[in-house]
Amino acid sequence: MKFDTILEHLGEFGAYQKRLYLLVCLSAISIAFQTLLPVFYLALPDFRCAVPGLANDSYTSQGSAHEVIINGTIPWERDDDDALTLSECNVYTNVTAGNQTQECTSWVYDKTTFTSTALAQFNIVCSDKGWRATSNSINFAGSLCGAFFLGFLSDLIGRKKTFFLSAFFHSASGIGLAFAPNIEGFIALRFINGVANAGVFMSAFVIGVELVGPSKRVLAGIVIELFWCLGLFILGAVAYGIRNWQHLQLVLSVPSVLLLLLWWFIPESPRWLLSRGRDAEAEEIIRKAAEVNGVDLPPKIFDKSMVDLNQPQARVWEMFTTPVLLIRSLVIFLNWFVISMVYYGLGLNVQNLSGDIYLNFTIANIVETLAYIMCIFLLDRAGRKKLHCGSMMLGGIACLATMFPVMYGDSSHTWITTTLSMIGKLGASAAFAIIYVFSAELFPTIVRNSGMGASSTFARVGGVISPFVADLGLLVGGNLKTALPLVVFGAVTVGAGLLSLILPETLNRKLPENIEDAKMFGRTSNSSQKCLDTLGGIASDDIQISGKFTKICDERF
Repeated sequence: MKFDTILEHLGEFGAYQKRLYLLVCLSAISIAFQTLLPVFYLALPDFRCAVPGLANDSYTSQGSAHEVIINGTIPWERDDDDALTLSECNVYTNVTAGNQTQECTSWVYDKTTFTSTALAQFNIVCSDKGWRATSNSINFAGSLCGAFFLGFLSDLIGRKKTFFLSAFFHSASGIGLAFAPNIEGFIALRFINGVANAGVFMSAFVIGVELVGPSKRVLAGIVIELFWCLGLFILGAVAYGIRNWQHLQLVLSVPSVLLLLLWWFIPESPRWLLSRGRDAEAEEIIRKAAEVNGVDLPPKIFDKSMVDLNQPQARVWEMFTTPVLLIRSLVIFLNWFVISMVYYGLGLNVQNLSGDIYLNFTIANIVETLAYIMCIFLLDRAGRKKLHCGSMMLGGIACLATMFPVMYGDSSHTWITTTLSMIGKLGASAAFAIIYVFSAELFPTIVRNSGMGASSTFARVGGVISPFVADLGLLVGGNLKTALPLVVFGAVTVGAGLLSLILPETLNRKLPENIEDAKMFGRTSNSSQKCLDTLGGIASDDIQISGKFTKICDERF
C-alpha cells in the first residue's frame, strides 16, 4: 500500500490535517513580516547634509535664522526631477572662498513619514546608498543557503526538529536586528534571518502538505500563500501605527517566539519516520489522525510489504539527456528565476513609487490576495499553461507600459505608473502560485523532488538579484528613476512567459512517472493521451510496455 493510499483511507484533508495545516501556516505570517519589513525600515526619507557644528540642526526649518545658516553652508543642487533642492551630499568647504564643496559626513532627515529608519540611523546615503540593495540581496542569499543546507538537515534529523531550530534563529535574529550596533552587524543578522526564514517556511510547508492527500495538495499549496498575505496586511497596519523602525521590528518579531510553543502540538512527519524505519512512531501519529477524523484503519497498516515509500529515483540531470527535456527544464528554471526576481523586486519597489507608501503597500497586498484566490478557482478550469502564460504576459506588459506615462506624462500622471506596477504584481503573484504546481507536474516522479529543488535554487538566485534591479532607478535618476526597474521586470517577464508556451499542458493528463514518459509527454494528441491514460494504469512502471502503449495510441489517433 502506498502512503497516498493510506491517506485516502484516513481522509485526504480531514479534521486532523486541517488543524495541523493551520498551525504550520501561522509561521507564514511571521515569515511575511521579516521578508517585507525592509520596505519600511530601509525606506529612504528626504534628507540633506547637516550643517557642520550645528548640534540641533533639523531637516525642517526652525526659523529665518536657521535658514540663513543653512543657505550659507549647504549648496543648492538640482534633483532627479530637475528641481532646486539643498544638497544631499555636499557642503561648502569655506563660505568666504566661493563655491568649493566637499562631501558631508552627517545628515538630517525628514521625519514626516518615518521618525526613524535603519538607513537614516546608519547613514546609508550618498556614496553608501548601494548598501540598501546589498542588504536585501544578502538576506535572499541567506534564504538560498538555508533552502540548500536546511533541506539536507531536514532529511537527516527530521522535519520537526529542523522547523523549530529554524524558528529559534528566525525569532532571535528578528529581535536582534532591532539592536544592531552598525551596518555590518545589521547585514550579518539579516543573512541569519534569511537562512532561518527559508528553514521555517520549507519545513512548515512539508509538514503540512505531507499528510494531505494528492487531490487536495494544489489547494493546500495555495492556501498557505493566503496566510502570507494576512501577514502582509498586518505588517502594513502595524507599520502605519509605528513609525520608528526599531520599535516596529521588535513588535513584529517578539510574537514569533510563540512559534516555539508549537513543539507540543506539531508531530514529526510520518513519511520521514517511515523512511527512517521508525514505523511504530509513524503508526501512532496516523492512528491519532484517524481518531480525530473519525475513521477506522486496519489493524496493520505499515507492513514492510505493503508500504511503498522507496520509489525508484533518478538524478535531475537525466532531464538534460534529450533536446526536448533539456529545453523543457531550462524553460522551467528560467520561469522560476524570473518570477522570483520580479515578485520580490516589485514588492521592494513599493518604496520607490510615488504616493503614500502605506497605501501602495496595502493595494499591492490586496492585488496579491486576489491573484491567489483567482488561481484557486481557475487552475483546474483554464489549465496550468494558459493561466501561467496569461499571468506572465499581463504582468509583463503592464510593467513595460510604465515607460509611456514617464515619457509622455507629467507629475499628475504618476498614479498611472503606480497602477501599472500593481497590475504587474497581480501577474507575478499569480504566476508564482501557478509555477509551483505546473513544474511539479512536468517533472517525472523519479526526479520530481530534485527537479523542484533545482527550481527553488534558481528562484532564490532571482531573489538575490531582485534588490539591485529594484534600485536601478537610484543609479540613473531623472524620469527613469521609477520606470527603469519596472521596464526591466516587464521585459524579462514577457520573455519568460512566451517561452512557457513550449511547455505541455498538464491538466487532466496522466503525469510522467519516468524519463521515458517525460520524453513522450506533450508530444501526443489529446485523443492519444486519453488512450494512454486508459491503458497506462495497467503497467505504468514498465517502460517497455509503456512505450508499446504509446506507439499503439499514436497509430490509432
